[in-house]
Amino acid sequence: MAGIVSTSKQGRRVVVIGGGVAGSLAAKLLQFDADVTLIDPKEYFEITWASLRSMVEPSFAERTVINHKNYLKNGRVVTSPASNITETDIVTKDGAVIGYDYLVIATGHNDLLPKTRQEKLSQYKAEYEKIISSQSVLIVGGGPSGVELAAEIAVDFPEKKVTLVHKGPRLLEFVGEKAADKAFDWLESKKVEVILNQSVDLSSASDGNRTYRTSGGETIHADCHFLCVGKPLSSQWLNGTVLKDSLDGKGRVMVDEHLRVKDRKNVFAIGDITNIPEMKQGYIAESHANVAVKNIKVMMSGGKKKKLSTYKPGSEIAIVSLGRKDSVAQFPFVTVVGCLPGLIKSKDLFVGKTRKARGLNPKLVQG
Repeated sequence: MAGIVSTSKQGRRVVVIGGGVAGSLAAKLLQFDADVTLIDPKEYFEITWASLRSMVEPSFAERTVINHKNYLKNGRVVTSPASNITETDIVTKDGAVIGYDYLVIATGHNDLLPKTRQEKLSQYKAEYEKIISSQSVLIVGGGPSGVELAAEIAVDFPEKKVTLVHKGPRLLEFVGEKAADKAFDWLESKKVEVILNQSVDLSSASDGNRTYRTSGGETIHADCHFLCVGKPLSSQWLNGTVLKDSLDGKGRVMVDEHLRVKDRKNVFAIGDITNIPEMKQGYIAESHANVAVKNIKVMMSGGKKKKLSTYKPGSEIAIVSLGRKDSVAQFPFVTVVGCLPGLIKSKDLFVGKTRKARGLNPKLVQG
C-alpha cells in the first residue's frame, strides 16, 4: 500500500493511534485545526463503560457503538493496527506509511474486538441470547466489569442464579474498602453469590457438563460463563519502534506534565497507557485528550513552551453502576451506595454526555 500523502499545510499533520475514549476525542477536537489521521484496528468508537448494559439490552449499543466517520467528518480513518513508528512516519500492519508532525498515542488496552460496527452489535445480541437462554450464570472477575455485569443480570433477570468468583480478597480493588464492601452487600441483597479468594478452572466444564471447579474445591453449576478480567496494556508493540525507551517497567508510556512522551517534543500519550499515578477511567482519559489537544494547537501556532497546558490529576471519583437505578460512588471524603449516586450514572451511563462531546446527538442512534 502506498504512502498516504497529505495536501495540508506543512507542519499540521496529526496522527492519532487508537480510537478509544481518549483517541476519538483528540481526533474530533483537532479535525478542523489540523490534517488528522486516526489509526485504529476497528471502524468504530465504543463507549466501553456502557458495554455491560448492552449485554442485557442489545438495543442500548445502538447509541454506544459509533462509526469513527460519524464524528470525524474532516479527518481520515485508517482501519489497521499501527505496527511501527519512526521519527517521521507511522507504518500500519497493512503497509500504509503515514507521515506526521505530531503524534498522539492512545492505544489503551489489548482487546480482540470485531472490525465493524455491525459485527459488534451482533456480538451483543449473541451475548444477550446466551444470558436469556440460561438459568444460571457464572461471572469470573470482581473488578468493575464483573460487578456491573452481575448487577445488570440480577436486576433485569432476578430469576437467574448469578455466581461471581474473584481471585482477590475483595471486590473492586481499584477503589477503597468501603466502596468494595458496599458493592458486596448490594450484590448479596440481590441474591448474587460472591466467592472471594478463589479462581475458576473454566476448562473443568466439558460439553454437556456445566459444573465448574474452583481453586478452593467448590463446584459451581452454570449454564454459561463470562470472563471479566483486566486486559494487558497495548504497548508491547512500541518496543520495536523509536519509542522503545519511553516505557517504564510495567509497560506504561512515560509522559511529562504536558502529556508529551519522555524526551519527545511532538509525541503525546493519553489515556490508560500513560504512567500517571491515578485511576484509569473514561473521564480521566477525556481530560488527557483535552490537555494534549490544547498543547498541539499551541505548538502548531508557534507558541512557546510556557504557554503549554499542564495536566494535573484531580480528586478521584469512582462510580460503579449497579443495575439501572443504583450505584456505589466513591468521592474524596465519602462513599455512598443506592439510588442517589445512581442518578449520576446508572440510567444513561454518561452515554448522552459522551456522544455530545463528539458532536453527536445525545439521544439519536446512528443513521
